Amino acid sequence: MIEGKILKVSGPLVIAEGMREANMFDVVRVGSSELIGEIIEIHGDKASIQVYEETAGLARGDLVISSGAPLSVELGPGMMTNIYDGIQRPLRRLYEMTGPNLIKGIQVEALDRAKKWSFNPKVSAGDRVVGGDILGEVKETVLVNHRIMLPLGWDGEIIEISAGDFTVEEKIGVVRLKSGEERKLTLMQKWPVRIARPFKEKLPPNELMVTGQRNVDSFFPIAKGGTACIPGPFGSGKTVVQHQLAKWSAVDIVIYVGCGERGNEMTDVLNEFPRLKDPKSGESLMERIVLIANTSDMPVAAREASIYTGITIAEYFRDMGYTVAVIADSTSRWVEALREMSGRLEEMPGDEGYPAYLTSRLAQFYERAGMVVCSGSDERRIGAISAIGAVSPQGGDISEPVSQATLRIVKVFWGLDSALAYRRHFPAINWLNSYSLYKDRLAPWFTENCAPGWNENVATAMKMLQHESELEEIVKLVGVDALSPEDRLVLEVSRSIREDFLQQDALDDADAYCSLDKQYNLLSLVLGFYEAAKKAIANGADIQAVADLPVREDIGRAKFIPEAGHKAEFDAILAAAEAALAKLAEQAE
Repeated sequence: MIEGKILKVSGPLVIAEGMREANMFDVVRVGSSELIGEIIEIHGDKASIQVYEETAGLARGDLVISSGAPLSVELGPGMMTNIYDGIQRPLRRLYEMTGPNLIKGIQVEALDRAKKWSFNPKVSAGDRVVGGDILGEVKETVLVNHRIMLPLGWDGEIIEISAGDFTVEEKIGVVRLKSGEERKLTLMQKWPVRIARPFKEKLPPNELMVTGQRNVDSFFPIAKGGTACIPGPFGSGKTVVQHQLAKWSAVDIVIYVGCGERGNEMTDVLNEFPRLKDPKSGESLMERIVLIANTSDMPVAAREASIYTGITIAEYFRDMGYTVAVIADSTSRWVEALREMSGRLEEMPGDEGYPAYLTSRLAQFYERAGMVVCSGSDERRIGAISAIGAVSPQGGDISEPVSQATLRIVKVFWGLDSALAYRRHFPAINWLNSYSLYKDRLAPWFTENCAPGWNENVATAMKMLQHESELEEIVKLVGVDALSPEDRLVLEVSRSIREDFLQQDALDDADAYCSLDKQYNLLSLVLGFYEAAKKAIANGADIQAVADLPVREDIGRAKFIPEAGHKAEFDAILAAAEAALAKLAEQAE
């Protein structure tokens, strides 16, 4: 055990002497209250420690004790539906023990040591196993079968394995390693948060992560195992977009990291998600969610750990063969914690005071995403982590360092626009400056799994929106009457694409989630009207009469038609539109 003494206290930073034998990133206990900290810098026998709790009351000469182990998370049954702080302390249990206010230095295990779990083994005595192999399963929630894996780095033969009810610490079996050493198997394992869990092979992102949000799936898709960021100013709907992604994305597990944002946003998650039903199973969404809350009123240093805690838990479920979404709200607050610690360490500041290693730290988080062949002997077990981070640039200026560093790393940019939000257009993703670098890679997937004309429809719609932007500049100068009927039709149909397709109501039962089939049919309906109207205008129909057709109201409300039977109703609306347009053309002749 390595002991040192406090030399200096500066907010969450503590400098201790007598720590020459300690290691970087060792967890330490600081002061008489045994506050939790982590060594982040060593110079000679002096160690700089970031403390994850309030440091008021610490004094020069107080004892610092190193555990000799890095900051790690406990991985096993009991994580689902739980809510942790940034260093994986269960907040529900802390509330039961101490009430609404945390007591400094309190130590609580992340996993319940008393609860028993029913373990069903999948291997037998005598079987050869390697690290990552599935030993058995625990039914953790109605949506998640928790697959108990042999710890990574172990390789040997199963000597003993038992079925039954066990706590996370009780022995479920014994494995004899190649060295001859026999080790106890339990339902729980630990892993350092700053070390990425290994895998066999990283695969190209060739499959869509369906979100049920039309603006995302159709225009700016994200692949399974992909990375995305959501920059936007205050009030533009970043949190609502992330909530929608957490609710409706076609993933097995969601890790939601509330990093430095307001506590009421996490309260909204806790109040709303249990009431929502999983679209595939009909069960509560909380049955497949792990929440990590390190809100703005919690110690700033723990924000830095919360991101790594979340991605490590995600990697653990990925190794089971699950598809996982990690949603971080927001990485700007995390980076602000890095800036504060960097300033207290007296490091040379970079742009706007952020540390010089800003980009590399962001990359360390996002690069842990991906679709992989999992560790173990089963080559068919594939897991994926999709990382989605909100960015909160000051004043909505995405030229600031955090946004620019993030854009250099991620493949999808959903740029939120305050002007759209003020017009009540949600999600307020600006279609002119957002992009997805997965679009071309996913084109064959859309053709094969959705419809042959999917990519053509989306390209046509995007071209019209870009043309609309150009025409609006002309309209500002000379007025809409100076445009040709064809250009005025482009303005009308582009408005329909924006308001009837891209705009989505998160509070409407029929519109909150939109399947790919309904997305394709809805866009086909709007573009079908455009083609029919273009023919009618070519045959002499008046553009104003076309714009005033009552059937356009039916097109506008088509997105609120329930999934079941929507195709027949869409076809009926389009047939009515074509008949009305043909009648206008006849009257013109």
